[in-house]
Amino acid sequence: MNTSDFIFQSQDKKVENLTVTWQTPSNIALVKYWGKSEPQIPKNASISFTLNNCHTITKIEFTKTDSKNQAEFELFFEGKKKDDFKPKIAKFFERIQDYCPYILEYSMVISSENSFPHSSGIASSASGMSAIAMCLMNLEKELNPTLTKEYINKKASFLARLGSGSASRSIEGPLVVWGEHPEIEGSSNLFGVKFPHEVHPIFENYQDTILLVDKGEKQVSSTVGHNLMHDHPYAENRFIQANQNLDKLSKILQNGDIKAFINLVESEALTLHAMMLTSNPYFILMKPNTLEIINKIWEYREENNSNICFTLDAGANVHVLYPNSEKSEIEAFIKNVLATYCQKNQYICDSVGFGAKPM
Repeated sequence: MNTSDFIFQSQDKKVENLTVTWQTPSNIALVKYWGKSEPQIPKNASISFTLNNCHTITKIEFTKTDSKNQAEFELFFEGKKKDDFKPKIAKFFERIQDYCPYILEYSMVISSENSFPHSSGIASSASGMSAIAMCLMNLEKELNPTLTKEYINKKASFLARLGSGSASRSIEGPLVVWGEHPEIEGSSNLFGVKFPHEVHPIFENYQDTILLVDKGEKQVSSTVGHNLMHDHPYAENRFIQANQNLDKLSKILQNGDIKAFINLVESEALTLHAMMLTSNPYFILMKPNTLEIINKIWEYREENNSNICFTLDAGANVHVLYPNSEKSEIEAFIKNVLATYCQKNQYICDSVGFGAKPM
């Protein structure tokens, strides 16, 4: 599919008022994407686990108005008006208006809430933008009832990507690939696709406990970080490495080689942060307790012959990944040891999920 496939086809159906609510998840990348070109095209393919408990719930109230030159909306986040979020949403609506021209004919009241701390490295923009995209596609389905579920999901992913690249991976689950890759049938730079191969049982119902090392705002936005890849001395080799790692991970997910999974996923996490450390300007998003947790995970894995591992997003928080068969032992380790390195001992127990759902 190409961009022209996502241009709205009017069926001349009238919708005066509509209120829709969607819950969409965050996701955690196993192979990371870091670096993009306009309009939100990734420099390498990525793959993520869709999460279950870390999600955004967004309600949009659409009211028909006279046609305007730009989208008209009010934005509320967790019950409070959030004008400081509006520029990003306005830019998103500007980017998508060729594909969703109907947004110029409605006033919108957008109300969102997260099940996790905003802007602390748990991909809040991914769940937030994908939730808005699903609400818009709900309206589009009302305007054009011929749309299929497959098309709705692809266009929602396509739209969400224009707000936040990783949001393209938050429409479906449990594993989603974004970016063209020769080993992933149907993969595209324009939208995410479900991992097309049968996954080994050991990776089913995989667990992800997010350790909240730092719940504050990130020091550097993801947009700034991605832009620093344009002149990065190691960028091209990194893009090659990521695509090669996705090829390896595809095979690992199918054959169940969990030791290889651990090695690749942890390497990807550290490489992501290495690219930040070697940017110019350079920056460090890990905190001292991030490193303490990593070392404790390595010690526990060695001492207990465990399959626990970690990954990191663009922040200080640590995602502890482990198979469901080790859940009770590892959750005890997290509670008794790792939680002491978290702000106020806080962490979120999560697992892989299956994508967006209406509320």
